[in-house]
Amino acid sequence: MRALIIGDTGGIGAAVAAHLAGQGADVTGLSRARDGLNLTDEGSIARVLGALDGAFDLIFVATGALGQPEKTLKVLDPAQMAAQFALNAMGPALVLKHALHLMPRDRRAVFAALSARVGSIGDNRLGGWYSYRAAKAALNQLIHTAAIEVARSHRNAIVACLHPGTVATRFTEGYGHDKLAPADAAARLIAVIEGLTPAETGGFFDQTGARVAW
Repeated sequence: MRALIIGDTGGIGAAVAAHLAGQGADVTGLSRARDGLNLTDEGSIARVLGALDGAFDLIFVATGALGQPEKTLKVLDPAQMAAQFALNAMGPALVLKHALHLMPRDRRAVFAALSARVGSIGDNRLGGWYSYRAAKAALNQLIHTAAIEVARSHRNAIVACLHPGTVATRFTEGYGHDKLAPADAAARLIAVIEGLTPAETGGFFDQTGARVAW
């Protein structure tokens, strides 16, 4: 198995890369600091992904940023909202755009992007976190829409969003309790990926494999 991990220096990305390598996978990792892959710059994405040779059985996008979650409409900031959309929604979608040529057409392949349960409209009971919620909801729609198109050329492909749970990383410092260790989250996410079928492409799943409401 060949795997491409986008954001392999982050908490979850590093753990996923290590887990796959431990299973004997051939893992390629990309990051902004080491490889110059900037998900808010399409030219960067095209250049870095265009230099790779496929095919990859798994492309896993483990990037994201929380920013400063808003508790009230009074503090909504257009620049912050745009930054959240650029990294959390448009970035993974552009990775898929430029990585599609790296996915095999003749066998099962998975493109997975980290989303978040707070991006679920149906599950939103607390409010707040406007920019992050909206960006993740947009990501879910982009990935779901892309899955329909990808299925026409890659019949065995699975394109999905994954909610990892609250994982103990620098990203989640100060938020939530009872956090998963990155290694445990990685093991769960890989197990979910391994169990997905092409019939489930376009779906949104949590770390147990259960579907998350849109």
